[in-house]
Amino acid sequence: MSNAMTRRPRVVSLLAAALAIGVLAGCATQPRSGDYYRRGEALREQTVRMAVVESVRDVTLDREGHGVGALTGAAIGGVAGGAIGQGRGSDIGTIGGAVLGGVIGQAIEGSTARVPALEITVRLADGKLTAIVQEAGAVRPRPGDTVRLLSGRGATRVVPA
Repeated sequence: MSNAMTRRPRVVSLLAAALAIGVLAGCATQPRSGDYYRRGEALREQTVRMAVVESVRDVTLDREGHGVGALTGAAIGGVAGGAIGQGRGSDIGTIGGAVLGGVIGQAIEGSTARVPALEITVRLADGKLTAIVQEAGAVRPRPGDTVRLLSGRGATRVVPA
């Protein structure tokens, strides 16, 4: 069997694996709105404070990627580049494809890491103002709404009263 014939199934398998990693990584990013809890946040006591919404402003939240896009892009680019040519040409294609794929993957991850969010300024019962930024959820508070501030483990979220 020729080298090209044995190489093709390997290339297809590696490409499929890299693509699967990329898809799973895209699913790993979860929303952080007031409507969403992670498993570790369940069954934990939180401090509740009542407040009145003073203002709501649309902002953009950068979730800060974890480099998965760059790694996935590099893997896919390296596999695709390695399929070009034979011997040294294949090695050069692998390196070039990995670099180009990593750059493209990082750019894609960066653009998907930015999500709509809200900066919610509230007045507490003692008259103090505080602001919380969270991803936009199903419910958008309006000035004058009474809300609950749920705080625990260093995070605070705004939810309807």
